[in-house]
Amino acid sequence: MRKYLIAAVLAIAFLRVTPLHAQDGGPSADAVRVRIGPLMMNPTISLTNLGIDHNVFNDPPDKAPKQDFTFTVSPNTDLWLRAGATWITGSINESINWYQKYSSERTANNEYKLGWIVPTSHIGFKINGNYASARERPGFEIDTRAARKETQFTTSLDFKGLPKTFFGVTASRQQTRFANDAEYLGVSLRDTLNRINSSYGLTLRYEATPLTSITISATRSKDGFEFSSDRDTTSTAIQASAAFAPAALIKGTVSFGYTDFKPNAPDLPQYKGAIGEANLTYVLMGATRFALNAGRGVQYSYDANQPYYLQTRIGGSVTQQLFGPFDVQVRGDYSILAYRDRVGADLEVTDRTDHKKTYGVGIGFHMGKDLRLSVNASQDNRETKVAEHQYEKFLVGTSLTYGF
Repeated sequence: MRKYLIAAVLAIAFLRVTPLHAQDGGPSADAVRVRIGPLMMNPTISLTNLGIDHNVFNDPPDKAPKQDFTFTVSPNTDLWLRAGATWITGSINESINWYQKYSSERTANNEYKLGWIVPTSHIGFKINGNYASARERPGFEIDTRAARKETQFTTSLDFKGLPKTFFGVTASRQQTRFANDAEYLGVSLRDTLNRINSSYGLTLRYEATPLTSITISATRSKDGFEFSSDRDTTSTAIQASAAFAPAALIKGTVSFGYTDFKPNAPDLPQYKGAIGEANLTYVLMGATRFALNAGRGVQYSYDANQPYYLQTRIGGSVTQQLFGPFDVQVRGDYSILAYRDRVGADLEVTDRTDHKKTYGVGIGFHMGKDLRLSVNASQDNRETKVAEHQYEKFLVGTSLTYGF
């Protein structure tokens, strides 16, 4: 029965097609820089952090932090291919980190995305697949460059119930696998963090204006840990979000909600409370750009006795056009990591809370429409009662970004 239902949905999707626009999955006119027949691309390359890292390993102050010359090269390409009345989308993202002295910190990371979008007058269908292979620090907590692979599949189906209202269903599956030799402070990251996340949900989307949409969603998720089943969790979340198109006065997305995050093990406390995320930009009078990035949610820890923490983060930047091609940017970021203790565990610090702060300034020079050179300086600190997790880092360097 299920296969016949899927076949019927796809048949309807192909029979009731309407002309495609950027909001239907295709690129906006200014996003396409290169065309090869029907293939559209937006390739960019950036050279960042070209300078001195004054604490390569994020060592605490009493361990004489090491410094080294470093840079990062990141070639990226977004792709769009029109296939009949549908779109095939993709992206190729690479990142090469190089250190002159400490070769153990040199990494080459890659991420590939492929998607298929079927927009119609009454039904919309999307499916996406992501694959990432990286040897980087996974989040704010772990300071070693740990090799891991991640695969993710997501799909959604929207039904147009009213002229501006859409009802939808979503499903996703993500697998995270660390290398067998990936360790941090003597703990095997493979044993503690290898997991599969499965989720499904319902959505209600309202197109308030051509540039603004509001969505209410309810999602059920399960995390199953491959080698640590006592860390398995189940969560239910309800969220309201708003999305603003690139042509809107305020651009980006913002969401707020409530989650019931419940570990299966009885000796782990659950979290019931607020979650959210924001990624917004606003340009004032064409000369001042404000950017806001914030988030609140549950993150998994490598520590079996404090297996997860609530991360609350707020950050942003202000970029001011000075004169001619010059601009100046001030930025900052502040995060709180509030850990949850396993009942009865022998802990060095109970009710642990870490604070991570980053602030910096940069001066940019626009050498052309798609070429920008900047000089940046930033300070990065983590404050905690766990001595080996404290560090201070100062970075100074240049960055160069070019879009073909």
